[in-house]
Amino acid sequence: MSAHTSTATMRAVSQDAYGPPEVLREVEQKRPQPGLGQVLVAVHAAGVNPTDWKHRSGGLFRDDPPSVLGWDVSGVVEAVGLGVALFKPGDEVFGMLPYPHGAGSHAEYVAGPARAFAHKPSGIDHVEAGALPLAALTAWQALVDVADVQAGQRVLIQAAAGGVGHLAVQIAKARGAHVIGTASAGKHDFLRSLGADELIDYRTTDFADAVRGVDVVFDTLGGDARARSLTTLREGGLLVTILPYGEKELAEQAAQLGVRTEGMLVEADHAGMKAIAGLVESGRLRAEIAGTFPLADAAKAHEVGETGRTTGKLVLVMR
Repeated sequence: MSAHTSTATMRAVSQDAYGPPEVLREVEQKRPQPGLGQVLVAVHAAGVNPTDWKHRSGGLFRDDPPSVLGWDVSGVVEAVGLGVALFKPGDEVFGMLPYPHGAGSHAEYVAGPARAFAHKPSGIDHVEAGALPLAALTAWQALVDVADVQAGQRVLIQAAAGGVGHLAVQIAKARGAHVIGTASAGKHDFLRSLGADELIDYRTTDFADAVRGVDVVFDTLGGDARARSLTTLREGGLLVTILPYGEKELAEQAAQLGVRTEGMLVEADHAGMKAIAGLVESGRLRAEIAGTFPLADAAKAHEVGETGRTTGKLVLVMR
């Protein structure tokens, strides 16, 4: 391969149809160029999130394939488009591409808005930085922007050992909250090490019987658990769900109980990424890495993730 073609193209993981992990395959694509207000990032690592396998299997919010998935990015700025003043080539950055239509980080290069990124904290490597953006922004936006969690409040976090959950535990603790989490017993020691105050083994205990009077519930599960979570709230308390389906019905149930609900989708967020970087730098936030995979093994990462049993985050490594 000549030098010219190697810089003009890149490896990416794409799919031509919806389906199981096997639809993912490594392809060679044209390398993107940064447009107005965009940076081109040489991707070193990119997290894999539940939204990736939901999109892979059925589209969710995006247009039909062919498509490259991936919203998380950690890497090095390769080039900047016109009007970008925040970053220069050579800067280490991390961030989340605009959700849902800005995907495409499961590749060697990606272009995205400069303000989707922040400077990568120097104390962590690209794998940990690549694990953080989507999951940490989801938790930050839910707990800080939507719920405005305050010191001394009681917060119930569902699926506390999951990718979003284990970051939510740390963000709530950094806000001074009393954190209650649901997780299988084998994950309790891990969650205590992150600062969780009370833990409920959902396999042996019904959280809806065990918990009362919380100020905020953070729902990452949806389904039956979400409706039952409403009973754990104090009067006027708030449930924030990141699965904003069936909201009308949920809001009606909440109103009968004298509590509130909000549904949200994560958004690209420069200020949020800077806040997350600050928590990382102060030692109050870290991503647990459940596994790393080379880009070519993206299908394997999806398989592992879809078991729903991982503690922390799975990450694809490009370099």
